[in-house]
Amino acid sequence: MGQLKIIIGAVLVVAVFIGSAAIFTVDEREKVILFRLGEIVRTDYDPGLHLKTPFVNNVRKFDARIQTLDAEPERFLTGEKKNLIVDSFVEWKINDVASFYTATGGDILIANVRLSQIIKDGLRGEFAKRTIKEAISGERAEIMKFITAQANKEAQAFGIDIVDVRIKRIDFPADISDSVYRRMRAERERVAKDLRSRGAEAAERIRAEADRQRTVLIADAYRDSEILRGEGDAKATDIYAKTYGKDIEFYSLY
Repeated sequence: MGQLKIIIGAVLVVAVFIGSAAIFTVDEREKVILFRLGEIVRTDYDPGLHLKTPFVNNVRKFDARIQTLDAEPERFLTGEKKNLIVDSFVEWKINDVASFYTATGGDILIANVRLSQIIKDGLRGEFAKRTIKEAISGERAEIMKFITAQANKEAQAFGIDIVDVRIKRIDFPADISDSVYRRMRAERERVAKDLRSRGAEAAERIRAEADRQRTVLIADAYRDSEILRGEGDAKATDIYAKTYGKDIEFYSLY
């Protein structure tokens, strides 16, 4: 009886083990490959519970969410043969998991290396066709749009979809930055000098106009005062004359 219990227990353990080995789950954030003795059998699994043959089939899961490749800043030449330091990143996701596994062995690092080379080649070609001004400000959005579309075509061979390619920053190398800074400073100083000279010229005009107005005001005031004084003297003389005429003898005596 005791031996029978042991056998039944062992059978149950084996059954549980085989049962657990025959069941696997697929998360909605995952893509799954079912292998049969190392050969890809199926990849089109929906989220949920699924069955497989123990010891014959094995399952490998991959992250189906968007991945981010934040590449190291790279140096590219513009059409003017000037260096620019470009910092970019790529967002991508697995589209065809079978092709992804075949091309990269399912290794995210290998996928990132291959994508990085594609993006670098694309950026190198686009910057080589543009001037510094066009690359930095005028056509940055156009560059990103073109690189995204071009890289997506090449990445399909790896079972990958390129969601977006973004240029975070475009900088000058240190030596060029110094020369650009010096040119900008010289230009600002020239503009400041020009503004100061224009200000001095305007100040002289304002000062001359104020002096002219002051002279005119003083002259007008002097003229008006002389007119008033003459009118006052004439009126006083008239009053004196009329007063003297009233009693000539008295005023002669006075």
